[in-house]
Amino acid sequence: MKIAIDAMGGDNAPSAIIEGAFDAHREEGIESILVGSPERIEAELKRLGASKDTFDVRSASQVIGMGESPTKSVKSKPDSSMHVALQLVKDGEAQAVFSAGDTGGAFATGLAVLQRMPGVQRPAIAALIPTLKGFSVMLDVGANLTPRAQHLFQFGVMGSVYTEEVFKKPTPTVGLLNVGGEDSKGTDVLKAVHEIFVKSDLNFVGNVEGSTIFQGDTDVVVCDGFAGNVALKVSESLSEMLTTLLREEIVGSVRSKIGYMFLQNGLKSMRQRTDYSEYGAAPLLGLGGICTIGHGRSNSKAVKNAIRTTASIVKVDLNAKIQKEIDKHISIQRSGDVGWRLWNQIRTGIFYEKVTGDEKQNGDEEENQPS
Repeated sequence: MKIAIDAMGGDNAPSAIIEGAFDAHREEGIESILVGSPERIEAELKRLGASKDTFDVRSASQVIGMGESPTKSVKSKPDSSMHVALQLVKDGEAQAVFSAGDTGGAFATGLAVLQRMPGVQRPAIAALIPTLKGFSVMLDVGANLTPRAQHLFQFGVMGSVYTEEVFKKPTPTVGLLNVGGEDSKGTDVLKAVHEIFVKSDLNFVGNVEGSTIFQGDTDVVVCDGFAGNVALKVSESLSEMLTTLLREEIVGSVRSKIGYMFLQNGLKSMRQRTDYSEYGAAPLLGLGGICTIGHGRSNSKAVKNAIRTTASIVKVDLNAKIQKEIDKHISIQRSGDVGWRLWNQIRTGIFYEKVTGDEKQNGDEEENQPS
């Protein structure tokens, strides 16, 4: 197994990316293909004392920067490190790709190179949210701001398979993020997908309110990319705020410093449970190949954990199992709709040369790109 690494993606690239890949190889034995500027990659490997034979290095002359237009970068930067890394997966030279670069760029380039899995209408970003009981999987967290009911249902299917296969949670519970627990709450889209979930064989537990997400009672939380992205960033910033407040209180007095001596192990454990670097990567579920993305600020520890997570996704053959479930639910829900089946066969056979098309159905494409 080899994982293609976008060595130039992220705020701390390439040093943190290459160091994380080196640590993953040294500690976990995970082989990687480093994609980017050969000169900069080799300089970092030399700094780390790594042998040139440790990694396969592939050249890429361009980089998709943070905040660039995703669709424009797909066209204007065909030799970007992100594009080359994804192409390695498509060509079978790597089994997965990881990037800490621009999320919108990764999403758009992933669609252009790997396309969607057959039957998947919208890929989704699945992130781990820390809870009182460990963590929950939340999707989507930024790729689809205004999805339809069927898209949200597929998010639930993919998230359920991901949670069961990678995190070994049998029959995971699935909840729908909403403004209230009652079935009648929410927008027309949320009401519609609620009905679909109820009729499905997923372990659906109903609506989940924002106030209960972090209780950890729901394994998979389904939402649109707007709400999911806000929830994810609020959880990250809240964790950082609490850490800062604790640090300020501890240094404020001698008594606090003494108290910290007795509490430091517990505080360290709490910090680890809420630190994004511990979780590493978020997969783009629904693409025609394994693609994971990391936080733009990822340090070497976050990159190492991201590569480890990516490897675990490859080992369980996640895409094949998602495909099986998608096919099953399509068969159940659309068995009598000949027109829909014909349209689905046509649309899944289209090569998405440019990432537009039915993305426009959800509004302006640039506005629907994650950040």
